[in-house]
Amino acid sequence: MGAKKNMRARVAELRELIRLHDRKYYVDHLPEIADGEYDALMAELAGLEREHPELVTSDSPTRTVGGAPTEGFRTVEHAVPMLSLDNTYSPEELLAFDARVKKRLPDESVEYVVEPKLDGVSISLRYVNGRLDVAVTRGDGARGDDVTANVRTIKSVPLDLTGETAPATLEVRGEVFMSRSVFERLNRRRLKNEQAPFVNPRNAAAGSLKLRDPADVAKRHLRVFIYQVVGRVPPRVTTQSKAIKEMRTWGLPVIHNVTLASTIDDVVETCDEWDDRRRRLNYDIDGMVVKVNSLEQQERLGSTTKSPRWGIAFKFPAEVVRTVVRDIVVQVGRTGKLTPVAILEPVFVSGSTVSRATLHNSDEIERLDVRVGDTVEVEKGGEVIPKVVGVVKSTRTGSPQLFRMPGTCPMCGEPVARADGEVDTRCENESCPGRAMGRIEHFASRGAMDIQGLGTALVEQLVSEGLVADYGDLYGLTADDFAALPRMGERSAENLLAELEESKGRPLSRVLHGLGVRHVGATVAQVLAGTFAGMRELSAASEEELAAIDGIGPVIAASIRAFLGTSRNVEALRKLDDAGVNMRGEPGRRKTETALTGLTVVLTGSLARRTRDEAAAAIAEAGGRVSSSVSSKTDLVVAGKNPGSKHGKALELGVKVIDEAELERLLGTKERH
Repeated sequence: MGAKKNMRARVAELRELIRLHDRKYYVDHLPEIADGEYDALMAELAGLEREHPELVTSDSPTRTVGGAPTEGFRTVEHAVPMLSLDNTYSPEELLAFDARVKKRLPDESVEYVVEPKLDGVSISLRYVNGRLDVAVTRGDGARGDDVTANVRTIKSVPLDLTGETAPATLEVRGEVFMSRSVFERLNRRRLKNEQAPFVNPRNAAAGSLKLRDPADVAKRHLRVFIYQVVGRVPPRVTTQSKAIKEMRTWGLPVIHNVTLASTIDDVVETCDEWDDRRRRLNYDIDGMVVKVNSLEQQERLGSTTKSPRWGIAFKFPAEVVRTVVRDIVVQVGRTGKLTPVAILEPVFVSGSTVSRATLHNSDEIERLDVRVGDTVEVEKGGEVIPKVVGVVKSTRTGSPQLFRMPGTCPMCGEPVARADGEVDTRCENESCPGRAMGRIEHFASRGAMDIQGLGTALVEQLVSEGLVADYGDLYGLTADDFAALPRMGERSAENLLAELEESKGRPLSRVLHGLGVRHVGATVAQVLAGTFAGMRELSAASEEELAAIDGIGPVIAASIRAFLGTSRNVEALRKLDDAGVNMRGEPGRRKTETALTGLTVVLTGSLARRTRDEAAAAIAEAGGRVSSSVSSKTDLVVAGKNPGSKHGKALELGVKVIDEAELERLLGTKERH
């Protein structure tokens, strides 16, 4: 029983981690782990779900596409879901992909098309009667953000198609990207204007595409390459290679350098050639996309709920360079975790100069046997995060001393501790300025309060100057406070004050996420904000009441109560409330009864008119309670498309099952706008 419980906990932990990194990558555009590490998490989860199918849920990350629509843009549903390709990292995995394709297409010849995989932002364009009608981001794969006004400013996107052969309604998919030369000019301008530079061209493209003013988007000189037609195509278009040629005649900016490969060995050879050729391009590609060329074979191969079976992405190995470790310092995070960081001789790798790289923890340092003065190999995980991957011991001279984690916190001088069974060393002093910096930086991050401009360096200045001790103090800052800081111009100060004012209106779920309560990520924060009328009601809830909430449980409940029971945190919350930061729950509670008041509802399968989160929020607003599992206490099961095992269990238990249309009727919804 204990092993089963631990396995369930690991599955839940993996799902929460994957969703966190999905948001970091797709929404915040600030990935924290390399693609390979992300894929390892996904592979572990998929393996556990294969071994224990009773734990599979329809909303598991293994069955959904990463990402979510962004606030502030109209949401549009995709006529054809935007699935994501599975990733592969070796020739052997390409051979395995070929074997899977051949198994489903026995005794048939298969030709492949190999295309550069642009490192940008996926986009779907729909043309009606030859004119651009709507442009939508990938979002969660089923629905995305309407960014039509911004895409119209991209000069490579035709507003009207050429020729007379294009279908009356045409939907194509492509990638929005920024060239390296434009990226470099943009960062020089941002530094001149006292703004933080973008990490890489992909982040710059993602941020540019979501600007509120299309005139600002136009200044970023984005580009688009189209690589796919979706839905109906003219009968003469029978292959992917023909589709690309046809799209070119319609005036669309199609992907360049497409190669036909008659065998999988030719595919492997093409991918190997491009690993070297890519460095000569003026834009970033992070791999190659391999597709079955025949559209008819693609259709027969079909897709899983997450990825097409007829295509795969081959990811290039990360670029590795050598440099020297000048020092190893220790940073203190918001939870008190001590993280050793290598200070490097600056070196150019994967598009930018690197001078620091995380060493994670003392176990990792011991595994690498890295020491000050060593020559090390550095790569950017996922082409973003600098990481030491090895030590060139043949160049080591003398006997440099091995790094040891300090016994006291480098920020406050208090003793540090490492719990049994954990790899992390932590400072347990709640008043540690290092922890304060981490908490404030997290509070201001995009996934939380999204206070742009309040980065690591500025937070460090604010704390060290004694201007802030917690995030509640941020809202008491004045223009004079900012002006007193070194290198803080008047314009930057005004922008920051405006950002702080705007952040007061963020929903309570974002506030809760920003508080940095251990185990309370974005998903749990949404559950809490949707359950309680406001922060006051949440603060009054007992540990038992919290643990009884679906999706919370005893561990998270204890963490919430410990946080809300600490005087320092209570004082910080008071400051937020006094400053006018939104403390109201979401959604608002109905005062009148509805057809769903008091009912326990379970959702299964995919819904067409709402996301699962939206449906759950609507049910809660109508007075119902959404549960994740079917039992004899369940009143209703809402079955969408492709319902899972919950549907069968509902029939077995005699629980009433309704469809999405009936749910909308009970919610009193005639048409969703």
